[in-house]
Amino acid sequence: MGDARRAGCCPPVDLFRSEPMQLVQLIIPMESAHLTVSYLGDLGLLQFKDLNVEKSPFQRTYASQLKRCGEMARKLRYFKEQMFKAGVSPTTLDTDVDENMDDLEVKLAELEAELTEMNANGEKLQRSYNELVEYKLVLQKASEFFHSAQNRALEQQREIESHQSGESMETPLLQDQEMSTDPSKQVKLGFLAGLVPRERSMAFERILFRATRGNVFLRQVIVEDPVTDPVSGEKIEKNVFLVFYAGERAKSKILKICDAFGANRYPFAEESGKQVQMIAEVSARLSELKTTIDTGLLHQGNLLQIIGDQFNQWNLLVRKEKSIYHTLNMLSLDVTKKCLVAEGWSPVFATKQIQDALERAAYDSNSQVGTIFQVLHSRELPPTYFRTNKFTSSFQSIVDAYGVAKYQEANPAVYTIITFPFLFAVMFGDWGHGICLLLATLYLLIREKKYSSQKLGDIMEMTFGGRYVILMMALFSIFTGLIYNEFFSVPFELFGPSAYACRDFSCRDATSAGLIKARPTYPFGVDPAWHGSRSELPFLNSLKMKMSILLGVAQMNLGIIISFFNAKFFGNALNVWFQFIPEIIFLNSLFGYLSLLIVVKWCTGSKADLYHVMIYMFLSPTDDLGENQLFPGQKTLQLVLLLLALVSVPWMLIPKPFLLKKQHDRHQGESYAPLQSTEESLLVEPNHDSHGHEEFEFSEVFVHQLIHTIEFVLGAVSNTASYLRLWALSLAHSELSTVFYEKVLLLAWGYNNVIILIVGFIVFVFATVGVLLVMETLSAFLHALRLHWVEFQNKFYEGDGYSFHPYSFALLDDEDE
Repeated sequence: MGDARRAGCCPPVDLFRSEPMQLVQLIIPMESAHLTVSYLGDLGLLQFKDLNVEKSPFQRTYASQLKRCGEMARKLRYFKEQMFKAGVSPTTLDTDVDENMDDLEVKLAELEAELTEMNANGEKLQRSYNELVEYKLVLQKASEFFHSAQNRALEQQREIESHQSGESMETPLLQDQEMSTDPSKQVKLGFLAGLVPRERSMAFERILFRATRGNVFLRQVIVEDPVTDPVSGEKIEKNVFLVFYAGERAKSKILKICDAFGANRYPFAEESGKQVQMIAEVSARLSELKTTIDTGLLHQGNLLQIIGDQFNQWNLLVRKEKSIYHTLNMLSLDVTKKCLVAEGWSPVFATKQIQDALERAAYDSNSQVGTIFQVLHSRELPPTYFRTNKFTSSFQSIVDAYGVAKYQEANPAVYTIITFPFLFAVMFGDWGHGICLLLATLYLLIREKKYSSQKLGDIMEMTFGGRYVILMMALFSIFTGLIYNEFFSVPFELFGPSAYACRDFSCRDATSAGLIKARPTYPFGVDPAWHGSRSELPFLNSLKMKMSILLGVAQMNLGIIISFFNAKFFGNALNVWFQFIPEIIFLNSLFGYLSLLIVVKWCTGSKADLYHVMIYMFLSPTDDLGENQLFPGQKTLQLVLLLLALVSVPWMLIPKPFLLKKQHDRHQGESYAPLQSTEESLLVEPNHDSHGHEEFEFSEVFVHQLIHTIEFVLGAVSNTASYLRLWALSLAHSELSTVFYEKVLLLAWGYNNVIILIVGFIVFVFATVGVLLVMETLSAFLHALRLHWVEFQNKFYEGDGYSFHPYSFALLDDEDE
């Protein structure tokens, strides 16, 4: 079997039990370690164990190389940010970049330095350009009112000087210190021009007035368009201001206020000739700067395009290198410091592939010594590995969401492929809705290549990931819809005419009494004559409720039978004799018998009350059944089944803990244990409940068995009742579909009005899609999930294993930095 598996490139998928695993040890020479790990990453079939758990990341052997890779990854992230700002997207080239990491490191450093210098120069030029734009605005706006403002200020100054001749207390506060000592000296009038943010302009004017006690003259002009601020680089609405003052102290105060309010000041000439000349000079410099900035941006865009052409390859190369050194840090350094020791789990079928990769790495690295590969014996529980394809992986994910299978225990996903969509379809049975679901799934399957290569939203990604589950659900819904004979709640005579006909002329429609059987039984599914009749609901209620019980008992029996195969596989005879047998007897003595009564009642057409039969089977088992008797010897059979059910409870509870204690004592008495073979060393402890060979606590084992027994006995009742959700949701789906059809579509049709008909049809479509195809689908999905997780899997599935996560470069694409 092993040779047959190794022969093909794609070994056969075996989902029932996880792949046989082995713990391997690799002794790798230092010179070939990097290449070895790289080839094993390409292969993706070995899960390395961390042999340096006690060491911090900084104490490990390859900490400096990891730091170097981290620095290169930082540069690549910087390039990505710059490309995003410039609107350049990385291109995907088919050619592989086979570049040396040292050369790549130098290249990335040069590119980063060049790009950083370009950005710095670009920022300086842009800041100068923004300053010149503001300066030009100041020159244009301020020159318009400069002269009039200056004349008014001189008049005010002359008034101040005239008042100074008398001994008045109204001496201006802005008077210079020199003027107080020498009145003959004139006050020099100064001015400042600039821009202030419009939202701060009122506060700016108020603070200026208070600080100088009103001895300033301020004029502001609104700039129509927002201006790019040289400091922040953001577009801000601003005002041009011109403030006149007297004295150096006033000037220092005004300068501080300008700085506090973020007002940009610019030099301004008094003479109109100089103003015109300055405007011309600024305009010329703006034109030059604009040309320089455009040239720089073009050069930067070309550089980013060159980076973008190879960005994905560089990024993948750096991430691969980083992952290789992460893995090398998990290996143990031999005392000779000439080789590394690795341990890890791998599937048995991958032995030849791993050995080939090791030989190729040794040859390509010109190593004189090859890597030593050996299998270790271990009692440690191996990881669980199922080889799945794109169809089976989604069903395996449903099981893994509950819990990963223990190593080599039976995998419920094998049965889930059929049972999950079938139980969903029992609740969702309508072949019209099934076709809608199928069309939506076919759309996902047609666009599979496109969607699988791009990032999707959370809901869309979840839907796309489960596309094959939805496909199976749709197909089974069509099947059960044909059985229920419902197409958007409307019955059709697809497989032939109805078996019923009117007895006389008084029977005008299906809602009237008087239907008699006139033809052979309808060949497939429910006869269309039942739909719309007075007895439709009682008939379908009875049918679906009994069918739910039959399906539930069948699936629970399947779960118990799988537990038998688990016990046989692990060589656990105790679980066979004292768990499987009493469980199967107890379940079938009660609910297996109920299923038998349902089938007999269907076959014979009896009117026996099954509720009465089951209740009085416990309350008064010796009483005569009377009209509720379905077959001869039923009373005797019930007594035997009741006795078996009562016996199976202590059978489950009592013997197993005592036998486990006896088994433990016998192992304790043995001085020596026989050596195990390789296969045995990889098996799980045969007795799952024996708690290994640790200290045996009889009370713990007994309580554990007591809980298990109570859980199974009560669960047999509650789990069977839980399957009645199949009946309830199927009925709800059918009735909702009928309401939307009759109360929306037919009602709108009855008005003989085109507008009402269109509105009614739109409401019907939206109600069908929103409620029946989205909410009901989700509801039925979750209920089917619960039936599998709780009612089915708790019979045999432990689900306390851990997944096999091999070291693989293929998984790097899904990781985010």
